[in-house]
Amino acid sequence: MKHSIPTVLTIAGTDPTGGAGIQADLKTFQEREVYGMSVVTSIVAQNTVGVQDVEHLPADFIQKQIESVLVDISPDVIKTGMIATSEMMVIIAEAIDKYSIPYVIDPVMVAKSGDHLMDVNSKQTMIDRLLPLATVVTPNIPEAEVLLSESIESVAEAEDAARRIVHELGANAAVVKGGHHVNDEAVDVLYDGAGIHRFPTARINTKHTHGTGCTYSAVIAAELAKGNSVYDAVKTAKLFITDAIRYSLKLGKGNGPTNHWGYRLQGLPKRNRRIFQ
Repeated sequence: MKHSIPTVLTIAGTDPTGGAGIQADLKTFQEREVYGMSVVTSIVAQNTVGVQDVEHLPADFIQKQIESVLVDISPDVIKTGMIATSEMMVIIAEAIDKYSIPYVIDPVMVAKSGDHLMDVNSKQTMIDRLLPLATVVTPNIPEAEVLLSESIESVAEAEDAARRIVHELGANAAVVKGGHHVNDEAVDVLYDGAGIHRFPTARINTKHTHGTGCTYSAVIAAELAKGNSVYDAVKTAKLFITDAIRYSLKLGKGNGPTNHWGYRLQGLPKRNRRIFQ
């Protein structure tokens, strides 16, 4: 069914402080003018400092949430974030395969604080069941290293990793995000099955980057739901997240959240942007 407005379903864990997870996804969808829906996989007690505790929802209840959405408002795109167990992944993969919905996967494995968000048995299930269904997969450098079991030390190696994720692991396209490389530029690389595309930006000196991966992949999902190409979706996501980091919010005692309306601050007089400097 075609809707009057593009629709996106996020399947992920929560962040009660609002910077990451489902909360960040829904904020992003709203900013990108698509209708956002959500299925909760895990209730996470976390903040800008770290993860204090996690409660995973029963897999059969996750399945019921997914079915409730898909039989009523079939989304134009599904996006996943934190999926902690193999059982959850199998249920999600079956739904995506059954309904043939374009799929963006943010392979969330470790929180910004270093806390692990996936059990040790789930990596292979992600590779076997979810990546072959992915329209786009968006690992950062550490996540790409885990998926491929190799280190990535340069932009050229990131490009090779993106190619391998497509040709060896089965994703349709892969974005390897370069924010973890220590140099003057943050270079993200997209391999779309036909060629490599680089998206460089100057590195922004801030620790307030909580929720960047969630927000980045949510923009891609929103833009795909509007009918844009993978290249254009990634280009928009890179611009959006750069402004979200540039005007990030100094909230909390740790790594503060990105600013989901940061892109709207470009071009405003400095006096209107002073709280973000």
